[in-house]
Amino acid sequence: MVAGVGSVAAAPKAYPYKVVTTVAMVADVVRTVAGGQADVVGLIGTGVDPHLYKASRDDVVKLTRADVVFYSGLHLEGKMTDVLVKVARNKPVHAIAEAIPEDLLLKSHDIEDPHVWMDVSMWAKTVPGVAKSLAEYDPANAEAYAARATALTKELDALHEYGKKVIATIPAEKRVLITSHDAFGYFGRAYGLEVRGIQGISTESEAGLKDINRLVDFLVERKIGAVFVESSVPRKNVEALIEGAKQRGHTIVIGGELFSDAMGTAGTYEGTYVGMLDHNLTTVAAALGGKVPEGGMRGKLKAAR
Repeated sequence: MVAGVGSVAAAPKAYPYKVVTTVAMVADVVRTVAGGQADVVGLIGTGVDPHLYKASRDDVVKLTRADVVFYSGLHLEGKMTDVLVKVARNKPVHAIAEAIPEDLLLKSHDIEDPHVWMDVSMWAKTVPGVAKSLAEYDPANAEAYAARATALTKELDALHEYGKKVIATIPAEKRVLITSHDAFGYFGRAYGLEVRGIQGISTESEAGLKDINRLVDFLVERKIGAVFVESSVPRKNVEALIEGAKQRGHTIVIGGELFSDAMGTAGTYEGTYVGMLDHNLTTVAAALGGKVPEGGMRGKLKAAR
């Protein structure tokens, strides 16, 4: 993938200048740090799988007209690589996740797991880099970017502590998270959950019958009562798990829908990065028998279980 490639552009000719991002998690961080100085547009919307996303003609136009481009990286937007490479020849293009130290990354078959936003403490490491990149393009507002980055980092620190606290209320034997694909490895490592995904790190991989049966055996043996679906991944494989367990006399329910590769609806609390992770942490803790505050960390969740 492209990584922070691009010629250094001149200072903005006017405000707000145009920033284009890929996934909503990146857009949210950039928008928060940029404040009113930039108009930030995200290309990959609610419920859309970035692993499979291909840039449309309209996307290419937006990228071409942007002053600065940000994406996550670590092969998350794999099918957009060629477009990002071309755009980077003429303007700053930054992969924010590549600011995270390599020794903190999880790998599967020598491929880095790109779902780093699932560990709030790791995603917080991208914030200073965003502020620095914006300041390189717009030096006049460097102090404002740095101040907003500091405030956001403090907010993310509080969210991370909430996550550790609320997941710890789940009985130890029930701290098992089963989801549609392996998007929650960092989530499990950060908050103390055993994680199993039906598909691999990328949703391009298919789950076979052996994978399903292996997980059904695990669910029945461990007496797991809840599994989770994802907003950007079809439910069919999770439903196959539930049916397989039912045939063996074990009842499993869907503990809730989690946000994995996409945030909630734009304009809602769950449509922000903080709201997305608050929702995931609170939903998982409640469904697996933990104790959660009504409405989550801030009392803003639409339906905290």
